[in-house]
Amino acid sequence: MDKTIFDQEPDVEVLFEFIGTRKHPVADGYRPHHLVTGNYLSTGVHHYYDTQAVSPNGTAKGTITFLSPEAYPNCLWVGKKINIQEGERIVGYATILKVFNPILLGKCDS
Repeated sequence: MDKTIFDQEPDVEVLFEFIGTRKHPVADGYRPHHLVTGNYLSTGVHHYYDTQAVSPNGTAKGTITFLSPEAYPNCLWVGKKINIQEGERIVGYATILKVFNPILLGKCDS
């Protein structure tokens, strides 16, 4: 049986910063889009440390497990800030603290 995204190890550890554009908190397991390169949005599952939900303008530390990291190799590094999006709407940012998946580590277009 194939692993699902929920069975995979996280790809990155991040600091999540939500900017108040949502009306309701996000719960652990939230699956928005992430602008990992200048032109590539990828879905990822959020896991928040020490909380089950983050307020619409809150911050939290946690991890993201991406759906298809092999499609955008070498695009993340410590300190890079990526958009968290619901469609075209930016709802927050994730600043990379650690890259666990070596496929993603490097520098490409930002």
